[in-house]
Amino acid sequence: MTSRRSFLKQLSVLTATASALPALAEAAAKKPFFEISLAEWSLHKALFNEKKITNLDFPALAKNEFGIDIVEYVNQFFKDKAQDATYLKELMMRCKDNGVRNHLIMIDGEGYLGETDAAKRNEAVEKHKPWVECAKTLGCKTIRVNAFGKGTAEEVAKAAVEGLGKLGEFAKTMNINVIVENHGSYSSNGQWLTGVMKQVNMKNVGILPDFGNFCIKRSDNSEWGGKCVEEYDRYKGVGEMMPFAKGVSAKTHDFDASGNCTDTDYMRMMKIVKDSGFKGIAGIEYEGSTLSEYEGIKKTKALLERVGTLV
Repeated sequence: MTSRRSFLKQLSVLTATASALPALAEAAAKKPFFEISLAEWSLHKALFNEKKITNLDFPALAKNEFGIDIVEYVNQFFKDKAQDATYLKELMMRCKDNGVRNHLIMIDGEGYLGETDAAKRNEAVEKHKPWVECAKTLGCKTIRVNAFGKGTAEEVAKAAVEGLGKLGEFAKTMNINVIVENHGSYSSNGQWLTGVMKQVNMKNVGILPDFGNFCIKRSDNSEWGGKCVEEYDRYKGVGEMMPFAKGVSAKTHDFDASGNCTDTDYMRMMKIVKDSGFKGIAGIEYEGSTLSEYEGIKKTKALLERVGTLV
C-alpha cells in the first residue's frame, strides 16, 4: 500500500512537471522588447584608475565576460584617436573578431552645444565633428552630446537649438544621429529638453533618456559639481523624453536582495519605455560602488532581462 501511494505521488509530480514544461519553455524563449548594450562608462574605474583594461579591450570584454554584443564607447577613453585610422582599424578588427556591433559614442570634454556665447558654441560644434566622422568609421549610428550652458532657461534653450541644429546638419550627411542625454541642469528637465527637440525638429537629433540623471539644480549651479538640491521626477521625465528617444541609458547604483535597483523602479520605468513604442537599445550604465564594476554590470543585465520579459 505504501509502495502504491509512493508511486501515485511520484506520478502526480511527473504529470505536473510535464504539463508545466511548455510554459517554462515559452518563458525561457521570450526575449526583452529591447536589445541590450554595454556603456563603457560602466568600466570607468578599470579604465581610468586601475588601468586594468584599455579601450581596445572593451569589445572582447563585453562579449566574453558579459555576453553582450552591442557596445557604447566613451570618447574619454580614446580621446586622441578620433582621426587615427590605424587605431580605429584595429578597434574595428577586434569588434569583428568577437562579433560585436558598435552602437554609439558618448562625447564629453569637447564643449557644450548649449553655450550662450556664440564663439564657444561654434567651437564646440567644430570639436564634435571629428567624432561624427569617427562614429561613421566605426559603424556607430549615434553620438551622445551635452546641451549644458549658463544663462536663463530660455537663453540656453535658444543656444542649444542652434548648436544642435548645426551639428545635426553635419551629422545628417553621414547618416549619424546626434542625441542629448539628460545630464544635469536644464537638460534634466523633461519639458525643457523636449521643448528644445521640438524646435530643432530634425529626424537625426534626439534624446538619450538616462534613468538616473535628473538633478536640475546643484548647490554650486554647476552641471555635475555640488550637491543636488532640486531633482526632476525621473518617471515623468523619461515619459516626456521617450517620443524623441533613440536609445535609453539603464542607470544603476545598488541592488536589493531580490536583484532590484534601489534607486529606480525598473518595472515602472520599463513599462513607460515599452508603452512609448520603443524597441531600440537599452545601454547598461552601472555607476555603483558597493559591488565591483563586473558584478554591477551582471546584476543590471539580469535585471533588464527579467523586467524586459515581464512588463
